[in-house]
Amino acid sequence: MNLSNLKPAEGSTKTRKRIGRGTGSGLGGTSTRGHKGAKSRSGYKTKIGFEGGQMPLQRRLPKFGFKNINHVEYKAINLDALQELATANNLTKINLEVLINAGFISSKQLVKILGKGAITAKLEVEANAFSKTAEAAIVAAGGTVVKI
Repeated sequence: MNLSNLKPAEGSTKTRKRIGRGTGSGLGGTSTRGHKGAKSRSGYKTKIGFEGGQMPLQRRLPKFGFKNINHVEYKAINLDALQELATANNLTKINLEVLINAGFISSKQLVKILGKGAITAKLEVEANAFSKTAEAAIVAAGGTVVKI
């Protein structure tokens, strides 16, 4: 066996359709496009969403909703995650830099601390926003809350 007698496996290759090469090929004449109509013509291109004259879906459905330009997107971090972070790294102060280094957030994200879980460590927590339950839990554990 050498490079000159290598062949693909039996049945693994097919010959391509040579469309529009005469009637003898069986694929001449209309070249598999059917008779008449826009789709049989050269240069045919549909508009996006065109449904053959039927009222298109994007026009049948009513408009709804809106984008609030004043909406602020926060990355939510729960108390139990703060507790784990504090015990693992022996921290007393948690701020945005600590959360970025730990991989919780990226540098452009805003942080909101939520009240899921329990916190026992006495922590000084800095964040952009706090839920009422989270703020109460941190203060009850002897920590302080600093809103940026």
